[in-house]
Amino acid sequence: MHIKAQFCIALFNTFVLASQAHEKIDIFKPDTHSHAEFGEAKSVRYLLYDVNPGEGFNLRRDVFMRVANLVKLLNEDEPWVLVLPPWGRLYHWKSQDLNQIKVKWSTFFDLASIREHIPVIEFEDYLKVMGEEVVEEIYYLQRYKEGWTNGKWEEKMDIRECIDRVPYQKDENDKWRGWFFGYENVYAKKFACLSVQSEAGNMKSFLMKNTTSRSVMLERAEQVIHGQYSEFSSMFWIARRSMVFAKHLRDIGDEFRKEYLDSTDENDETILSNWPEMKKNHGDAKGGPYLSVHLRRKDYLYAHKEQVPSLKYAAKQIKELLKKNKLKKVFIASDCDENDFETLKDGGVAIIDQWIAAHARHFVGTYVSTFSFRIQEEREILGFDPETTFNRLCSESEEECEQPSKWKIVY
Repeated sequence: MHIKAQFCIALFNTFVLASQAHEKIDIFKPDTHSHAEFGEAKSVRYLLYDVNPGEGFNLRRDVFMRVANLVKLLNEDEPWVLVLPPWGRLYHWKSQDLNQIKVKWSTFFDLASIREHIPVIEFEDYLKVMGEEVVEEIYYLQRYKEGWTNGKWEEKMDIRECIDRVPYQKDENDKWRGWFFGYENVYAKKFACLSVQSEAGNMKSFLMKNTTSRSVMLERAEQVIHGQYSEFSSMFWIARRSMVFAKHLRDIGDEFRKEYLDSTDENDETILSNWPEMKKNHGDAKGGPYLSVHLRRKDYLYAHKEQVPSLKYAAKQIKELLKKNKLKKVFIASDCDENDFETLKDGGVAIIDQWIAAHARHFVGTYVSTFSFRIQEEREILGFDPETTFNRLCSESEEECEQPSKWKIVY
């Protein structure tokens, strides 16, 4: 069972309506500190970031958590707002009939929920606040040319010559020009390459000591790691829990669950509440009467060919899991070619796929796929038994099919 064409059309119409809606918001959550508490000398500063163009939707979500927790730390000393990088031009977004640049975060995520964690603002709103289409400083994060010292990883960062060709050039007016999410008139005043071996949180010291600019952009932000704020920490999970899917996408997923999978939050024991107050125990969630499967194909057929099953062997495992769990229905999220499944749309449908998969009685994913990781995290938040969550399909060639690590939620 998979999402049908009319379902995708309804989704696109929802996107149009959502993009037209605009609300006046206070980017600082009212019941936390506001910028006024820092004193008159400390005006609001803005942190922007971008990621290697080759990275996909779900890795970018992980990078958001790293940068979000950096902004959380910065706000301990002075007011910083995270500028959300518009979505667009991603590898898996193949649809030609959709305008897929300058896509706002509110298309996919509930910004009010994220603001329960940190102050955030859409890029378009940032440009309005600045009064001109400018980013004051860009730091292009890169590796160290010499690699690790004595083969050991250590925390450090230094302004260095750029190692690789960078996607920014200085024009005749000494303005740095680049992609800037498809906004052609945006420019930067200053650009430098920064070699880093660092946890995201340790960028705080650099930003506070080395720049006084009102806006700073970290390009290639995937270069910094979670470090102490990894999956083992409550800080990671606070950022992750704040990334609540946009209501219009959840509503579409819930309608699909109800109509095709006999699944509702009341029956499945997956009712959501405001995320800062919601603390589920493992086993609280029952899940809908269906099996969900993430079947990654395309690039994985050559990148991880030893761990990816053939369609025939995947079908055999799915049948066995249905029988074992006494289920009759299966929901499959996949990037298969058109002749395997009906073509999936992009972005929002990926989120709906994850939402539906996360509510199943039992889930099985694909080897080291960030798409599967995000579903596993969602199920942890909902309160499923880990035994029903951390599973993957095996290939015919694997003598021992190692199952995923159980990254359990920490409150």
